[in-house]
Amino acid sequence: MSNICEELHILFNSMKRMTFPFNEKDIPENGIYILFEKGEKAHNTERIVRVGTHTGQDQLRSRLKQHFINENKDRSIFRKNIGRALLNKNKNPFLQHWELDLTTKKAKEAFSEKIDANKQKEVEQAVTKYLQEHCSFIVFQVDDKEKRLELESKIISSISTCDFCKPSSTWFGKHSPKEKIRESGLWLVNELYKKPLNGTGMKELNKIIIKK
Repeated sequence: MSNICEELHILFNSMKRMTFPFNEKDIPENGIYILFEKGEKAHNTERIVRVGTHTGQDQLRSRLKQHFINENKDRSIFRKNIGRALLNKNKNPFLQHWELDLTTKKAKEAFSEKIDANKQKEVEQAVTKYLQEHCSFIVFQVDDKEKRLELESKIISSISTCDFCKPSSTWFGKHSPKEKIRESGLWLVNELYKKPLNGTGMKELNKIIIKK
């Protein structure tokens, strides 16, 4: 799988890179994003550290804002994972509160008063600062939901199964309490080590990107 992973890195590194603040007009309404992090290298290029998409129609722009701008870790598992690493690195006991999901009304009623709102805000701001200063990404359009999810999974698997695509010794994800993140070098716990892209899939991906 190392050859496919190398091809993916060369392809995605050749595309228009976006950083915060980004122009929404440069982002398709439906598609996949590939994320990079400062200091991470693989295959003589910048190493891919996350692959993501969206399930709702026309939600790619919104999804990226949930990661980079909106300070609500319960709407972005990526934000939640960055916060986990920040807190775990410092052995901060607030981590147990950060794990709580306050999305539902029932959860808010049960836990909101137990959580230090100022500390929550402080961590959210630290997550935003880290993402905006350390991460960049490329995007490409895929309108069909099933195809998006299929490609997302296969790209993730192609990277996670590559023997030559490992995180650096200083990668921030190594502070994560999640073993899958530490071992894979990706800010992900799902779709790892499944069915990767093959040669035919790689050709299809190139056609999708070139066509757009």
